[in-house]
Amino acid sequence: MNLSSLSVPRGQTHARKRVGRGMGSGHGKTSARGHKGQRSRSGSHRKRGFEGGQMPLQRRLPKRGFRNIFRKRFAIVNLKQIAPLAEKEVSPEILLQRGIIKKLYAGLKVLGEGDLKGKISVSAHFFSRAAREKITKAGGRAEVIAS
Repeated sequence: MNLSSLSVPRGQTHARKRVGRGMGSGHGKTSARGHKGQRSRSGSHRKRGFEGGQMPLQRRLPKRGFRNIFRKRFAIVNLKQIAPLAEKEVSPEILLQRGIIKKLYAGLKVLGEGDLKGKISVSAHFFSRAAREKITKAGGRAEVIAS
């Protein structure tokens, strides 16, 4: 079976509605547009969300909050996820390979939840204060990658 052998199920497709082809067709004269009115005219167009003059839904609902369109998203890792890796040097590439982070986004940020047992050199784009302190306290290094 391949794409060329696929066929549309019976009754799935319909013949195109041919309008304006005489009274006998059932779609003659006004071409199924009715008499007068906005939609009967050529070039008729209504704005998205138009509800016939009624206050549209997007204007009836209250606006709340603020969405920063320039927000940067970071891949976040806690120390408790780094500790069991048994690596002396941890970098974003290693975390991607191991599947701890799925995507790097705008950079890697290390947070301080959890504890480290041994010396680990961690390289990331950003560190929280707690993470930096715990890494240096364990005898490791927190290297900032220039982004």
